Amino acid sequence: MADLKKIMEQLGELSVLEAAELVKMLEEEWGVSAAAPVAMAAAPGAAAAAEPAEEKTEFDVVLKDAGAKKIQVIKVIRQLTSLGLADSKELAETAGSKIMEAVSKEAAEDAKAKIEEAGGVVELA
Repeated sequence: MADLKKIMEQLGELSVLEAAELVKMLEEEWGVSAAAPVAMAAAPGAAAAAEPAEEKTEFDVVLKDAGAKKIQVIKVIRQLTSLGLADSKELAETAGSKIMEAVSKEAAEDAKAKIEEAGGVVELA
């Protein structure tokens, strides 16, 4: 087996032109391209943007703020979740709490509209 440290030292001594020539020789000998992996690594965002994104089918309804009409928001949370008063109040008072998890887009948008109508601030995640 080759002495890898010795090879590494020799590669370190190459000038830029010699290194470029070595790359060409290796590409021709082994039928590979050193540019393809570098281009993919340099632009992962561009490659990801080119792929069509899957449409999300399940959403979480997250309460960001109950707003000034907290009692109204608590009533809506109770209607949407069938939770008791204490649990609904706790959700309303905790910023970032998930009111509903893994629901359809229609159900999430309906819940968002109802909570916002009551005065709350909601985010779909």
